[in-house]
Amino acid sequence: MTENISNLADALRRYWGYHEFRPKQENVIRSLLAAHDTCVVMPTGGGKSLCYQLPAVISGRTAVVVSPLIALMQDQAAQLAQMGIPAAVINSTQSPAERRQVMEKAARGEYRLLYLSPERLAAGNTFEWLAKVPVGFFAVDEAHCISEWGHEFRPDYRLLSRLRGSFATLPIAAFTASATRQVRHDIIKQLQMRTPDCYIASFHRQNLCYVVHECEARTQMELLVRALRQYAGESVIVYSPTIRRVQETVEYLEESGIAAIPYHAKMETPMRRQNQERWMSDEVRVLVGTIAFGLGINKPAVRAVIHLSLPPSIEQYYQEAGRAGRDGRPADCVLLWQKQDHVLLGYFVGKISDETERERASERKRVISRFADSSGCRHRQICLHFGETPKWESCGNCDNCNARPEWLKGERKRAELPPVAARKRTFSRASFASASLEGPLFGEEAPRGREATAEADPALAEYLREWRRNMARENKVPAYIILHDSTLEELCQRRPANFAELKQVAGIGEKKADVYGAEILQALRNFGGGARAAPVVAREAAPAEQTLRLLNEGRSFEEIARIRARQLSTVVCTVASLVESGQIKLDAKWISPDAQPLIEAACLKQGVERLKDIKDAVPPYVSFEDIRLVVAHMRAENRIAAKMA
Repeated sequence: MTENISNLADALRRYWGYHEFRPKQENVIRSLLAAHDTCVVMPTGGGKSLCYQLPAVISGRTAVVVSPLIALMQDQAAQLAQMGIPAAVINSTQSPAERRQVMEKAARGEYRLLYLSPERLAAGNTFEWLAKVPVGFFAVDEAHCISEWGHEFRPDYRLLSRLRGSFATLPIAAFTASATRQVRHDIIKQLQMRTPDCYIASFHRQNLCYVVHECEARTQMELLVRALRQYAGESVIVYSPTIRRVQETVEYLEESGIAAIPYHAKMETPMRRQNQERWMSDEVRVLVGTIAFGLGINKPAVRAVIHLSLPPSIEQYYQEAGRAGRDGRPADCVLLWQKQDHVLLGYFVGKISDETERERASERKRVISRFADSSGCRHRQICLHFGETPKWESCGNCDNCNARPEWLKGERKRAELPPVAARKRTFSRASFASASLEGPLFGEEAPRGREATAEADPALAEYLREWRRNMARENKVPAYIILHDSTLEELCQRRPANFAELKQVAGIGEKKADVYGAEILQALRNFGGGARAAPVVAREAAPAEQTLRLLNEGRSFEEIARIRARQLSTVVCTVASLVESGQIKLDAKWISPDAQPLIEAACLKQGVERLKDIKDAVPPYVSFEDIRLVVAHMRAENRIAAKMA
C-alpha cells in the first residue's frame, strides 16, 4: 500500500473521517515522521492510537505496535481493516500456518501496522524475522508496564530494551495514560530513548465528577441500586474486587430489576466476548466486572464508572474511572469503599515476596488510602500525583468541592448537584463541540468534528443501533468497529441525505462511506418512512415476580432461597423492595420477636435513610435483615402519608 497524501489533514479525513486533531496529536505525529524517539502521556480519551497509526499510513512503512492484550490487538487490526488500512496481528491463538502467512506478508511490506505482544517479541527468531520487515518505527503501548515503579509492571516488557540494540536507527515511541514523573523517566531509561520528544497532556478531565463515599457492607448494594436507577438507560461499568463479588452483584441487581451482565477472567472466552459485545451494543446497559474488563474498551458514552472497593493505586483508579465520559460529556466516577478494603489491600501487599516491590505496593496503598479519606479537591489530588500542578484549588466537580449526585442524598450533608443524567442536558454546546467525539480507535477522543445542529431523536438512535448490531453480526465484528456511538449520534442530528453530506459526519472516512454509505442512507430513509427498531422480546418473569409468587404460595425465605438458588440475604432484599414499592405488605412473622417496635422507635429518632444509624440504636440481637424489612415498611407508609397530606 503506497499513498500520495499531501498532508496529515488529508489522511485524517480520508481514513478516520475527522477534520481536526485533538491537542498534541499532530505534534506527536510529526515527531514520529521526523524519526524522533517520542514519549507520550495522554490520559484515557486523549487519542493515543491515532498518534502512531496515522504516521504509519503516511510513511508507507510498517509500524510495529507492542501491546499487552490479544483481544485489544485483534480489535485494533479489525477496525483498521474497516478503514481500509492493512494491519495484522501475530499471537499465540493463531496456527503455525496463519502466523507464517502473516510473517511472509509483513516481510513484503504489505502491512502498515503489525501488532505483537511483548512475549511474542521476545520469542526465538522474532528479531531476525523483523530485520526483513520494512519497519518505520516501534510503538510501545501501555508503556508504564516496563517500569518497576509502575502499577502494572510486567517483566516481559523489560525485554523491550533489546529493541535499541537490534534496531539502532529506528525511532521508538512510548504511549501511556497513567505514568507519574518517576515512571516516565524509567520508561525513557529502559527503552534507551535518545533525547526523546516528550508530550505530557493534562490529567485534568473536567467533564468527570469524582465521588468518593465510605459505606457499610450492608448498605453498599442498596446505594449501588439507587445509583443505577438514576443512570437508567445509560451505559455503566461497575468494578467489583473479586470474581465472587461480580457474581453476587449481578445476582443482586437482577433481583432488584436491573439487567446486568458479568465479566471476569474465569469465564469462557466466547462468553466474555459475548457479554462485552452485548454491553458495547447497548443490549444490556450495566456491566459488572473485575479489573480484567476495560483495557481497550471503545465505548465513549459511559455515564458512570462505579468501584465497589478501593483499587490498589491512584494510577489504576484513574485508568479505570477514566473509561467514563470519553465522549466529553458529563460522567460520574464513583468509589463506594469500606473500611475493610484497607485490610484487604494490606493482605495482598503482604503476599508480595520481593521486599522492594512490597514497599512500592505499600506506598501505593498509602496514597490511595489518603485519597479516599481526604477532604481536598479530588481532581487536584490526581493532577498533583501525576506531577501536574493546577493553578486552581477547587474544581467544582467532585464530592469535596460540593458536587454530589442526587442518589447520595441523605448519606452526608453537603450541597448537591443533580445526577449526571440531568446535568448532561445543560452541558454547553461549545463544550460538546470541542470534546464530544471519540477517537478513531478504542474510545480515545479524537479530532473534533463539526458541530451538529439538531437534537438526536431517541427512536432514530435505537433504529441505527439495531442496524449496527445487524451489520456487526453479518461481518462477525464488534458493533463499535462498524461505527462509533458518537458517529451514530451525529447521524441522528445531521440526518444526511446524500454521500456528500454523509462524509461530513465525523467518523465516516472514505472507506466506511464506500462500504456502508448506501445502507446508512437507506436506513435513514426507512426511518423517515416509518420504520422503527424491533420491540424488545418479553423476558421471563422478573426475579421479584418469582419471589412474590413463592411468597404467595406460603414459602419461607429459606425455601425461596433454596428454590431460586439465591442467598438468604438476597431474598430478604428482594422482599424489602417489594414492601417498599407497595406490592406486598409486611408480615409480622418475617421479623424476629419484639424487634419491630424497637426498630420503629429507632427510625423515629434516626430517620429511615441510614441503616447503620438504626442498627447502632437497637440492641445487638436485632438483625440487619429485620431492620431492612421494617425500614422498607416505614418508607412505604411515609410515602402514602405524604400523598394524603
